[in-house]
Amino acid sequence: MKELIEIQEKLFPDLLDIMQRRYKVLQYIQLMQPIGRRSLADNIKLTERIVRSEIDFLNKHGFITVTSKGMQVTLEGDFMIEKLSSFMDQISEFRVLETQIKDKLQLKHVIIVAGNSDNQATVKQDLGKACVQYLSSILTSDQTIAVTGGTTMAEVANQMTPLAHAKNCMFVPARGGLGEQVENQANTICAQMAKKVNGNYRMLYVPDPLSEETYYSIIEEPTIKEILELIHDAKIVIHGIGDAMTMAKRRKASEQILTKLQRNQAVSEAFGFYLDEQGHVVHKARTVGMQLEDLDQAEYVIAVAGGSSKAKAIQSYFKQGKSNILITDEAAAKQLLKG
Repeated sequence: MKELIEIQEKLFPDLLDIMQRRYKVLQYIQLMQPIGRRSLADNIKLTERIVRSEIDFLNKHGFITVTSKGMQVTLEGDFMIEKLSSFMDQISEFRVLETQIKDKLQLKHVIIVAGNSDNQATVKQDLGKACVQYLSSILTSDQTIAVTGGTTMAEVANQMTPLAHAKNCMFVPARGGLGEQVENQANTICAQMAKKVNGNYRMLYVPDPLSEETYYSIIEEPTIKEILELIHDAKIVIHGIGDAMTMAKRRKASEQILTKLQRNQAVSEAFGFYLDEQGHVVHKARTVGMQLEDLDQAEYVIAVAGGSSKAKAIQSYFKQGKSNILITDEAAAKQLLKG
């Protein structure tokens, strides 16, 4: 049923809210029947206009009967409540969990999908779908979207679908390549996203990380300068959050840097910045592209990361207060609340 709801929600974004409201009305009538419309409105904190609309719908479809004594649930209504109860409990639990994480990390918006992406491959797909769905709700024409690399971002690109209301959007890589698999590099991911939404994209052909001398030489190149301006002006940023030591090894960091990260207890990595549990920067890899301070200019900074093993990294990164949206999974969320 959950998969069906997800499909329906893409077509009708308000579907879950409507379902929850009608279920709430139906359930309250069942508990208090017979009950009048005004009394119902007062008790479930909805306006009489909305209650009247929902009563008309439920009555028309045979879920309730309306008499001079008040409203009562029919057998069909009882059956619907029974069938929906477990699903609604799950939805309510997730909404509570999302609110708790939102409050804990002081975020604008939180989306949680079921499962643990550490050991369930389909959960990472769900993270990608959730990101695309949220992106479709905020994206408008002629916007610039900066995207980082990684396996989670690659899954977001895999799940991307055409967006009729978002024309001429520009997708740019938030930073240079990692020297890893091509399909997980930011250049590849932003190109794939752009093609799927019939948008435009630009590439950033620079290695990552760089020496100081090479860095200052490259950023003065006219073509690199032009792309960096696009990246810094992006109003939407989509990025992953990495485990510090895992990312350092993927970037083939020297033994000196690995020792430094271990000594300073680095926990998370994003945009080349390695952070400890309190969100303090303990090391910065010299990279061309978006920096943490650039995120202040973006309107939506969407972090996508899941798995119980990522909970510490997620919490560490959000201590910086640079991103305002988190898309994660149930396992990471519950681990976050445990602290």
